[in-house]
Amino acid sequence: MDTERKEVETIETAPPASMRWRLAFVLLLAMPALRALPTLLDSSSFPLMIVSFMGPAVIGLLLVLWWCFASRVSGKEKIMGLLGLAAVLIVGLPLTHRTLQGMPMLLSIVPTAIAAFTFGLVLFTKLPRWRVPIAVASAAMGVGYWDALQSEGVTGRFEMQLLWRWQPTAEESYLQELRDRDPSKNTNQYATTETTLQTSPWPSFRGDRRDGVLAGVTLVDDWNTSPPEEMWRRRIGPGWSSFSAANDRLYTQEQRGESESVVCLSAETGETLWDVVYPSRFWEPIAGAGPRATPTLSNEGLFALGGNGMLLCVNPLTGNVRWKRDLKEDAERAPPTWGFSASPLVAEGMVIVHAGGDGDKGLFAYRTSNGEIAWSTSSGDHSYSSAQIATFDGRLGALMMTNDGLQFIDLANGQPIWKYDWKVQNYRALQPLVIGSTVFVASSLGEGTRRIDVARSEDGAWEIQEAWTTRDMKSEFNDFVHYEGAIYGFDGSIFASIDADSGKRNWKRGRYGNGQVLLLADSGQLLITSEKGKVILVQASAEKLDERSSFQAISGKTWNHSVLVNDRLYVRNAQEAACYRMPIQNAGDDE
Repeated sequence: MDTERKEVETIETAPPASMRWRLAFVLLLAMPALRALPTLLDSSSFPLMIVSFMGPAVIGLLLVLWWCFASRVSGKEKIMGLLGLAAVLIVGLPLTHRTLQGMPMLLSIVPTAIAAFTFGLVLFTKLPRWRVPIAVASAAMGVGYWDALQSEGVTGRFEMQLLWRWQPTAEESYLQELRDRDPSKNTNQYATTETTLQTSPWPSFRGDRRDGVLAGVTLVDDWNTSPPEEMWRRRIGPGWSSFSAANDRLYTQEQRGESESVVCLSAETGETLWDVVYPSRFWEPIAGAGPRATPTLSNEGLFALGGNGMLLCVNPLTGNVRWKRDLKEDAERAPPTWGFSASPLVAEGMVIVHAGGDGDKGLFAYRTSNGEIAWSTSSGDHSYSSAQIATFDGRLGALMMTNDGLQFIDLANGQPIWKYDWKVQNYRALQPLVIGSTVFVASSLGEGTRRIDVARSEDGAWEIQEAWTTRDMKSEFNDFVHYEGAIYGFDGSIFASIDADSGKRNWKRGRYGNGQVLLLADSGQLLITSEKGKVILVQASAEKLDERSSFQAISGKTWNHSVLVNDRLYVRNAQEAACYRMPIQNAGDDE
């Protein structure tokens, strides 16, 4: 009897089995390693960035599975741990800032909570009575950390841009500035200045041909002896618009709280000459708030498209709205994932924008005079590119790149002249690059760049052939340029050059992040704006990256295209805008 009692007591007081913690420890080490993988390998390949972005969430799931099936703890302890972790998430997740809800919550906050929970278990593995309470407290601290933050989007490498929750965002600081501004100073002092297409050196997104090419200007390439001079700097609302320019005016778009605005600035001072404000807010967690398109100036007016699809025709002198249309209603669709992004194309008395609706409601042409629909045609269900004018075999038309491929459209009726199918599930955001009868097009998410040759047979049939496809230049939303047989642009977040005839890489060296490039055609100079707002002057060369000069122009994530007009460089992002007087070579100066 005594022997049986001793055996029972021994069983009841036996220490719990030790936790099998080594696998969890390895998974914990892997989580930050995956997040830092693109930086560690100095690579911007999209598959690597997806692994970096989603890897911690997968590891979080593996840690939960480890706890349930491989930790070797009692069932009671497993249940208590899971219930404690669930309670932390149920209480803490609804408290996160609105900018961190949705995808950031699933891919960052929940994995952080699971990792903190596991860290507490591993660190106190030899304290079986306390390790679960400590682990739950650790998870609460992890979620609490995220509850104290807000997001301003991500970089081109999917690195989150975070602020403390109590810090004012750049948009909030700008809104306060607008509230404090004296309305009487917002005077249209240039109301009588003629503003037409003929007086506009840069009338639309990436110039009048949408190719990012500027002729007639050559920069002095030594900025140490001849530095750029800052002329003005100002806050600006969120948005990824560029500038269009005419005479002494700049036109752009911005977000202002719950309203969008089309803004006219003085090119000389940066002051607001007029603005058109209307209720609309577009926001998504990758790029944040604001319009995506750039206003287009024509003889018929100024045309601007907002992120939620509001198309406006505005008097460029006074800012008076002549007419407006809502793409959501006309196309019978909600805004696409990253908003309506088409910079309006004005041609033949029409303004053309991509909407992506079902059936024939993909591409719309509105009459510039009154906003009536001239025609609409099928054109993919999403695109973040803009229609552009092109000519093939003497035939003038509009070229449009969408998720379905490339189409060349008759301006008179919207009917396709020819189509080239290259369907993708992801997005397209670049402009087609047209060089003679050749078109260079790109697809995002690592699919690369393709050369398409356009010809016409003797019987009039169009022949569209793929010449090559390369992954040596995998542009996301960073447009490229062509100079003397080479293409220059971004392979992910690294500046690169490929051969236009073969698609093979010439070099890949410029670590500028996901920036933009402008070509000065007379000299072959490349004016690059980095993702961090740095301006770099590079001499085009198929042999090497020939960087000449650079300076820090603005601060913050800069995905916007810069504009150079004569000796004035205009740069902006979602926080600020600035103008610099650039050193230029005069006629007769040595190269």
